Amino acid sequence: MAIKIIPVVTEKANAISEKGNRFTFKVSPDANKYQIISAIEQLYDVKVTGISTMNYDGKKKQRYTKSGLLRGKVAAFKKAVVTIAEGQTIDFYSNL
Repeated sequence: MAIKIIPVVTEKANAISEKGNRFTFKVSPDANKYQIISAIEQLYDVKVTGISTMNYDGKKKQRYTKSGLLRGKVAAFKKAVVTIAEGQTIDFYSNL
């Protein structure tokens, strides 16, 4: 099973990664912790020491426009905060 792993680069995620060796990723909602750990270790060549996952529900949104009321939904997603071993780091900007 292929797992989508997308790095989250926000102010809060950067503040967490500066305090310790913790990095934030958006992952596939059906992935479990063991699959996420093995995918990150293979993708970034680091040793994962801990992981926390959070499930976020989708939200209903609406806005008023000239053509009337538009309704939609923001997709649900899963977020993983991964702690890596001391002395290792992940560089998200190296392949830009």
